[in-house]
Amino acid sequence: MTYRCSVNGAETSLDVEREGLRFGGRLLDFAEVARLTPMNHRVWIDTLEGRRVEVSMLGFSYDGFWEELSAAFAARNLAALFVEEGPVMLSEGEYQTPEERGRGRIGLYSDAICILPDSERVLRLPLCFADALTAEGYWMTVRMRSGLAVSLGKMGYDSQPFFERAQKNMARTKAERSRLTAALTAAPPFTQAGLFRTTQPALFWNAAYGDGCCAVELSAGEDAATYLYRFRETAAIFAARLEEAMEAMGPHREIIFQSEQRLAEKPLYRMAVRRCPAVRFLRERSAGRLIHNASHGERLAEFLRGEAAGNENNT
Repeated sequence: MTYRCSVNGAETSLDVEREGLRFGGRLLDFAEVARLTPMNHRVWIDTLEGRRVEVSMLGFSYDGFWEELSAAFAARNLAALFVEEGPVMLSEGEYQTPEERGRGRIGLYSDAICILPDSERVLRLPLCFADALTAEGYWMTVRMRSGLAVSLGKMGYDSQPFFERAQKNMARTKAERSRLTAALTAAPPFTQAGLFRTTQPALFWNAAYGDGCCAVELSAGEDAATYLYRFRETAAIFAARLEEAMEAMGPHREIIFQSEQRLAEKPLYRMAVRRCPAVRFLRERSAGRLIHNASHGERLAEFLRGEAAGNENNT
């Protein structure tokens, strides 16, 4: 829908699109947005660059505009979290993380709980990595294996049904992922095998380790390549974070190795990197990739022995 309104004091037409807001001949991409704030029949849009855009003079269209804008922003945030399936249950309530407390949309999906405030501080909690799900009064707490604890509450009559469905989904997801992972095999030099999303059992990965380095082979149905990482954590800590990052990014492997310049050309991937600590973890440790060719096996062995230098990207 096209809205007649004022943007920063200038009268204009404004459209809410899938990728952002179009007005004044330009698109304000949701990748540039830090927070949306409705206040006194105005909407403040704070950008990552520190600018503030004021949308006002909407008249009777204000409620409809805010509803459409916040829904479009939430949908784009879900896309940046690579959530492709529909929700099991949607609600609205409060959330509390170690960093902040706020209110927003809360969605239960087949394999995750998603928290979607009207800001970039969205969060996807994969149920396969949840250690416990408990309820007390009108609040429920999700404890992740990483140690993160997130509380959700004040969802009204949705509180109990949401908790019960989340418990069932967590048990089902963990059992299914355990079953699928047990069937995976890793051939030398690879010693670790894992899935991307639990809902995509045909897509998996294998990892091989050297001293402070790791090579990951992705089976994502496309041209093959081996992705290389260097790390200073213990191998056990890196392996756990690798598993979380692979689950978070799914088969979207290019998000790991693309340069900042190339990433800037893909707004959705920029959003994904900002919203997912596990993906940032891998990007920070990326050491390039090896394309499958005649020298692949030799170069892989060199890398794992610590003999290969710098950037092993041979594309």
